[in-house]
Amino acid sequence: MSTEPAANGPLDLTAALAEVTAVTGEHAARTDRDAEFPVEALDALRSTGLLGLMVPAAHGGLGGTVADLVAAAQTLGRSDMSVGMIFAMHCQQAEAIVRYGDRALRDELLPDIAKGGIYLASVTTETGKGGHLLSAQAQLTGGDGQLVIDRFAPVVTGGGYADGFLITMRSPGAVTDSDVSLVYAHRSQLGISGSGEWQPMGMRASHSGALKLSGSVPARQVVGEHGGFHEIAAQVFGPLAHLGWSAVWLGTAAGALSRVLRLLRSPAGRERFDLTSELLLSRISRSRQRLEAVHALLTRALGVVESGSDLSAPARQLLLNSLKITAADECHAAVDGLVTALGLRHGYLKDSPTHLERALRDLRSAALNYSNDRLHLADGRLALRDQGVNFA
Repeated sequence: MSTEPAANGPLDLTAALAEVTAVTGEHAARTDRDAEFPVEALDALRSTGLLGLMVPAAHGGLGGTVADLVAAAQTLGRSDMSVGMIFAMHCQQAEAIVRYGDRALRDELLPDIAKGGIYLASVTTETGKGGHLLSAQAQLTGGDGQLVIDRFAPVVTGGGYADGFLITMRSPGAVTDSDVSLVYAHRSQLGISGSGEWQPMGMRASHSGALKLSGSVPARQVVGEHGGFHEIAAQVFGPLAHLGWSAVWLGTAAGALSRVLRLLRSPAGRERFDLTSELLLSRISRSRQRLEAVHALLTRALGVVESGSDLSAPARQLLLNSLKITAADECHAAVDGLVTALGLRHGYLKDSPTHLERALRDLRSAALNYSNDRLHLADGRLALRDQGVNFA
């Protein structure tokens, strides 16, 4: 149910991931209970070099591939969905700098990311537009080689602990909200203030509260061309978000199923549960089937992204959107079915070793994290452009 990282060679991630998951497991109950950012897990991501997974070896990173990102995200998702999402979103940001940052910006940032010195947060949400990637309301201004940032974002995952930010804003002089630029800002270049309290149902350790960001940065910190964010979104932000998120969700649901199976096969489980029950076996089967479907779609989408194809083509956008929608729905449904299968004691209560209660709360966010409803609308429009129903 997972795409394992390579076991040998320069991309051996197994030991690093084992170290991070051990730290995560030690603190996950507390960070979830208290809605605290997983500082210890982030420290482990820094010290193991995993924050530099997508940074090329020439800049001191691990030189990982998208397949490595997917594998690592699944592994971290099994331990703590918040940590997995924090990691996947950071890797998405790092890849944008690798692919679209100019040489000076890459030379400045990538070695620090590789060393674990820069954890990146994404600032794309705005009041009124939600998380819609391809529009922006706040506008970049400035002169004399500087860009002025004045930005409020209602949701910034891990923003209070980030070392740097990739921020979407309307381009200087733009007259429409679709003329969007992406700009990098280091924490030291900004005044940052929080707004409100982070007390969600699930994903409590992600600490995705609102932030107000203001300051100025050199004009060279634009990532890509002014007004060119749509290309970055189509080639990096969208694909890596849907692959990374889906991998984390699959890991969370697969970890839940694994813990259930271990409980059922344990001596205590054999005494408590009737392992010949047709109802129990059928419910386990349905949960496994849902995860197999997500895994197959994830593998297919990963292959398309790795092929180097133009990801803006309708059939490929439909595939990637279908992955996100399906993973969000089916991973949550798989865990929900396990809650029903195990009942009140081991399905519903917080102190069960299955941790189904936390997995269910966390996975409920998946359909809301860039809304499935919004993606269905986009897919409806895309489908109208593909009358032949061609698959990627």
